[in-house]
Amino acid sequence: MQIRRVVTGTSPDGKAFVASDDLVDPITVQLVPGGAFHRLWSSDDAATLPASSAQSHAPAYFPPPGGVRFTITTIAPMDEPFPPGIDIVTALEELEQKLPGMLAVADTSEPGMHTTDTIDFNFVASGEIWLELDGGAEVFLRTGDCVVMNGTRHAWRNKSEDPCVVVGTLLGARRRP
Repeated sequence: MQIRRVVTGTSPDGKAFVASDDLVDPITVQLVPGGAFHRLWSSDDAATLPASSAQSHAPAYFPPPGGVRFTITTIAPMDEPFPPGIDIVTALEELEQKLPGMLAVADTSEPGMHTTDTIDFNFVASGEIWLELDGGAEVFLRTGDCVVMNGTRHAWRNKSEDPCVVVGTLLGARRRP
């Protein structure tokens, strides 16, 4: 599914205008069957106004300190099957190519668990999802719920039969020692 993205800007004479109105295709990868990642806006720099109305080149999926990402993520049910005959090496290469940095935050000892140096503002737009934290602690979220993630280790577990759509804004942060 494509997502419509409208971006505004400020003209040299200080007037607001629509700088772009386009459709954003989802990013899909073999290792996340049924999932979709929409990267709607990215910046690796701290925000200034008037902001540039042009999408900046920010290759990494997660922002550096001061950077931001605006995303919509579709999380498929946990029982979504992998494509038959999946080549794991090729699938890992595809993941890194399409979602750079995603593998670097993964906890290989527990599938799905990951930690990012970000503060994430997440809103469940549709469906339901379980947020898993350390020690097996879980929080059940449904449509209309939100969660602020403060750089904590977590995983998203969709135990339902339907996809869950989560809207998120990720702010890059510095982790204190």
